[in-house]
Amino acid sequence: MCEWELLASLCSPQKRKIPPPPLQAKGGRRREMASCAGAMAAVVLLVLVLVRGAEPIGLWLPPPSGGGRLGASAGSYLTQEERWMNQTLDHFSPTDHRQFKQRYYEFLDYYRAPKGPVFLYICGESSCNGIPSSYLAVMAKKFGAALVSPEHRYYGKSSPFVSLTTENLRFLSSKQALFDLAVFRQYYQETLNAKYNRSGSDSSWFVFGGSYAGALSAWFRLKFPHLTCGSHASSGVVLSVYNFTDFDKQIGESAGPECKAALQETTQLVDEQLQSGHSSVKQLFGASMLENDGDFLFLLADAAAIAFQYGNPDTVCSPLVEAKKNGTDLVETFARYVKEYYIRTFGASVASYDQQYLKNTTPTPAESSYRLWWYQVCSEVAYFQVAPKNDSVRSAKIDTRYHLDLCRNVFGEGVYPEVFMTNLYYGGTRIAGSKIIFANGSQDPWRHASKQKSSKELPSYLIECSNCGHCSDLSGCPQAPKNIEGDSSKCSSPEAVNRVRKQIVDHIDLWLSECQDQGHDNDPLLDSRWSVATY
Repeated sequence: MCEWELLASLCSPQKRKIPPPPLQAKGGRRREMASCAGAMAAVVLLVLVLVRGAEPIGLWLPPPSGGGRLGASAGSYLTQEERWMNQTLDHFSPTDHRQFKQRYYEFLDYYRAPKGPVFLYICGESSCNGIPSSYLAVMAKKFGAALVSPEHRYYGKSSPFVSLTTENLRFLSSKQALFDLAVFRQYYQETLNAKYNRSGSDSSWFVFGGSYAGALSAWFRLKFPHLTCGSHASSGVVLSVYNFTDFDKQIGESAGPECKAALQETTQLVDEQLQSGHSSVKQLFGASMLENDGDFLFLLADAAAIAFQYGNPDTVCSPLVEAKKNGTDLVETFARYVKEYYIRTFGASVASYDQQYLKNTTPTPAESSYRLWWYQVCSEVAYFQVAPKNDSVRSAKIDTRYHLDLCRNVFGEGVYPEVFMTNLYYGGTRIAGSKIIFANGSQDPWRHASKQKSSKELPSYLIECSNCGHCSDLSGCPQAPKNIEGDSSKCSSPEAVNRVRKQIVDHIDLWLSECQDQGHDNDPLLDSRWSVATY
């Protein structure tokens, strides 16, 4: 039993559901691993030391489906039945024939077989544990669509390598991920045709994604327009940003004058305590393990931002504003919020902010997202959430140097975000695609990396309400905890959400109809338009 099998026996309650070794040749021959006994001993030691049990949420990832009281319930997924396909490791090398097992999910309960469209939901920068019951489920029901969702390469159980060394991470990029989607589309179309005894049929496909996966959705339509009738980019961050100061500025704007002032004063007090050598402030936040002051301050910045990003502004603003009015200790008040909401309820991992932790090259599949996303940040997209020069909410110590030092410390020399080349390749907010829908929440700091200027071929919508944050069009309000079918009733303006949703559905309806007119699954039994339900 070599390295992968050992991990399977240690980390999975049902070993039979774990796929074969991550890398194998195209002929199916498994790649032999050298020094198996030594690898076994190392893996045992590392697994025993590092297992912490909580599924990651990362730096700007969706709420966890594991740890934290906001974790997903059974009804949060349409399906969690795992399926597998063989995926190419390197799409850009004709001589590298290695493959890995990629996990995906399929949901056919709403499918108007065999002529309905296929909705491809892209899983992004975290472990993919099923197809979520978001507003996408409502749309799939309207259009009679099959739902499929592949896991992003390297994340969760779809990693080509057990050891996530910097060398092994060189195949982790948005470009490789886009080709994964193209290969998956071909594979699943053939699977669907075989299931319904069709030969050569090509369904009408539509691609969906949120956040980084929203950017992938837009980029997929840009690079493979012949493979999808259109794309929906929910909070799609298509602009790579080196110094993302607009992120912090939006937090201040979303907080409002009173809460912003309280957050800024709290930050100043924490900075002063750290400068005075009072590291006991870290203990107050339950973060004594973060020896690097920058890591600790980044934790606090994320903790504040997450309340606005995911539609729960009152969780941080109400206690801080009240404390400031009453003269209560602001640092202690904020520490309670961080421990009780961000860590216990939301499920954040303090350890994930520790650069020493990020250097671990053999994390469990549930914890690997932290290192993986930082690699994508450090090598491709940046999104460095630095403090603006003036009027910052976060500490001024969270600057460009902090991020570059982290990248160098965690991944070594030579890993640097090629922001200019990324934007040159995809176009940034000047993306020259067509039939891509962008939607953003007004309180979401990530909207400033999305396309917010609308046009006929690239419609963009801003959902304006006091708790409309990241991916509100799919998730409803607040975005954590998850809302079944993306329920919008808890949004401060459900009408604003539902109005944008209707516009999204109208675009999908039109573009699927145009696909049908062009010969995709033309069926005389179907109306000229796809949608059948009223709004």
